[in-house]
Amino acid sequence: MDNNLKENKSEDAALKFEFFDVTADAGFWAYGSTLEESYENAGLAMFEIMTDTTKVSPVVKKEFTIESEDKVSLLYDWLEELLFLHDVEFILFSKFKVNITPLEEGYKLKAEVWGDEINREIHEQRDEVKAVTFHLMEVNKENRYSVRVILDL
Repeated sequence: MDNNLKENKSEDAALKFEFFDVTADAGFWAYGSTLEESYENAGLAMFEIMTDTTKVSPVVKKEFTIESEDKVSLLYDWLEELLFLHDVEFILFSKFKVNITPLEEGYKLKAEVWGDEINREIHEQRDEVKAVTFHLMEVNKENRYSVRVILDL
């Protein structure tokens, strides 16, 4: 992973995500005051590994719905869907809106995501994310939500 990546934190905003060292992979914790916000920040962290998301204009909108049996599987499926859209449609995403509702068995996530087609003249090329992994993936709630993700680079 690019050693130039820094924690995503503005002076007046809470920490959105931070990276940790993982051999040959990229790992991060993403945070939020709600479960939805932690998933949105996980999406942002994944694309920050790929490029400088501040240079990705939110001009292309995609919507999708996924269902999973638990919160960890939902996080995995959410990031996998984003990676699939990135790989198939050559889009980088920078803005995420997630709504999660419990089902009788599991959870449903409705997403609206915005980004732009990859343009190498505008979008810095950092690391390629090959896959999302279940390794050490977790979803926690203490004072706020935190999710841990490791990506295969």
